[in-house]
Amino acid sequence: MSSTLKFLDLFAGAGGLSEGFIRAGFKPIAHVEADASACFTLKTRQAFHWLKNNNSIDLYSKYLKNEITRNELYSAVPISEIDSVINEFIGPDTLDNIFQKVDEQLGKSQLDLIIGGPPCQAYSLIGRARGNMDDDPRNHLYKYYAEFLKRYKPKYFVFENVLGLLTAKDPSDELYFDKMKSLFIEIGYSIEYRVLSANEYGVMQNRKRIILVGKRGHRSKKSFYPEPEQWLPQANVWDLLNDLPQIIAGGGQTTPVEPITKPSEWLKQAQIYSNLPLTWHEARPHSQQDLEIYKHAVNLWNTEKRRLHYDDLPEHLKSHKGRNSFVDRFKVVAGDLAACHTVVAHISKDGHHYIHPDIEQNRSLTPREAARIQSFPDDYYFENVSGKPARTSAFKQIGNAVPVLLAQKIAEKLLKDW
Repeated sequence: MSSTLKFLDLFAGAGGLSEGFIRAGFKPIAHVEADASACFTLKTRQAFHWLKNNNSIDLYSKYLKNEITRNELYSAVPISEIDSVINEFIGPDTLDNIFQKVDEQLGKSQLDLIIGGPPCQAYSLIGRARGNMDDDPRNHLYKYYAEFLKRYKPKYFVFENVLGLLTAKDPSDELYFDKMKSLFIEIGYSIEYRVLSANEYGVMQNRKRIILVGKRGHRSKKSFYPEPEQWLPQANVWDLLNDLPQIIAGGGQTTPVEPITKPSEWLKQAQIYSNLPLTWHEARPHSQQDLEIYKHAVNLWNTEKRRLHYDDLPEHLKSHKGRNSFVDRFKVVAGDLAACHTVVAHISKDGHHYIHPDIEQNRSLTPREAARIQSFPDDYYFENVSGKPARTSAFKQIGNAVPVLLAQKIAEKLLKDW
């Protein structure tokens, strides 16, 4: 399905939400993101879409194979495609400059839709447990989101965030979510929201998120929420892992690799499989102690279908001081389940919570495996500021993203109901 409906992506991250809306037929006008590495990822993806739409995708393939530089890739597409990615933190000092850049990209066109959600750390339960969140400026980023709604008056907006937003309170004990809803209503939008679980829409991950949708104008009796079509494929996590080369901790590569078997039906149906080079199948190294723990965790799951509790370990492997907290810090991504546990940005710190289910490989997930769990297509390349691959940056971008398939399902229904 194609459309001329134009959208702006705020707090865009690596572009998971945007990718889903592009797949559904919406056209991005601009992406605004504070993280410089994620902005390069977005620029590279913009180049991919332009080259694909203009029958020049071979040039993108050359880039993935390191046959041309990033600058050469970007110079092959209109400058407006690269300039549509705006590397700014959204706040009072940058708002006017961002408006100007968006206006330049929009020209005389009407903006139909705004998507995106502020960074979730200030609302997440983990973030609040760490304390000192009351003064976090990210608590108030929704106010600037509202400024974009006031200026561009799109027909719809789609606002995504973590479940912790439902219970996060400001210093006066008022719920941030209530304040958000009141503000959106005040500036002329009717709002509806749902808690959606990604695994109900083809994503092999138990990831729940608040998806709030606003529609310009007064509420009618009929619901306008774009209820996405459910998809529960007959597949399990092995279907996203099995075709990738078998590697050990510290093995693999960021440059292209060849699958060892044909892709599963799920990979094809989810539009993850690609004929273009597959990158980022590189495993992080681990200490011998961690590798021994990983084997305990995988063996326990394989033999008893039971998760490893820290106290289950032999005494010589218990080196962590905090034995009564985060007792499930070592967790297997179980291949025989229909969905694994949530991939989050902490995967950039260590891989202990994302252990590969193959005891012979004995490692944590690669960025490509994590990206597949987030339903990113295999031709999606995760950039770093320097231009040199950085696994930590790739993991962070992947963990912070909205699953592409979930975004696509929402976008398809929104477009159908438009």
